[in-house]
Amino acid sequence: MSSTLLLQAFTSGLLMGGVYGLIAMGLSLIFGVMRVINFAHGEMMVLGMYISFWAFSLLNLDPYATIVINAAVLFGLGFLVQRFLVNRVLEVPEEIQVLLLIGLGLVIQNSIRAAFGPDFRTVTTAYSLTAFSLAGITIDLTRLNAFALAMLFTGLLYLFLKKTDLGKSVRACADNRLGALLTGTDVTKVYAVSFGIEPGDGAKSSWKRFEETSSDAG
Repeated sequence: MSSTLLLQAFTSGLLMGGVYGLIAMGLSLIFGVMRVINFAHGEMMVLGMYISFWAFSLLNLDPYATIVINAAVLFGLGFLVQRFLVNRVLEVPEEIQVLLLIGLGLVIQNSIRAAFGPDFRTVTTAYSLTAFSLAGITIDLTRLNAFALAMLFTGLLYLFLKKTDLGKSVRACADNRLGALLTGTDVTKVYAVSFGIEPGDGAKSSWKRFEETSSDAG
């Protein structure tokens, strides 16, 4: 196998891996804070993709311009999931959480299939097939843009978690939720940030756990 082919495979894998890394970062943030694995994460991504597809098809909006629309819609969906579903299963056995979120994923998946069908859909723009060559390696412009955006959002999240008071509260809650409660951290707000929603009832279950722990200690 030639060195050029190896570099081509490495470059393609790196560009695609950046996007998958961004996806995993959202999962790890939710799991780190609430100890809940969002098994519907992929289905929510598919919903965002359909939003971009229909915005392009019906309104002729560039896919990059739909980032704000996607953020608003998925923000609202995350709010509903956290407030009415996740809060109810924070203190139950993990297998119940798994069943709930897998079930939610199946509902979203089959609702999309019923509404739009199982056919493969794609967005074709003027730059969809644009590529350029660098040192004999072909780089797809769309994947390069996706990688660059993934790195940008990763950097912004890193700065948020490291440099802001709210970000430090997220880290504190992920490290020790009980300790965060005892030091006055607004766990409700931390849950809201983790799911991208307005503050809800997330602290109630944490406070229940705190009371139970205190009773056991006494």
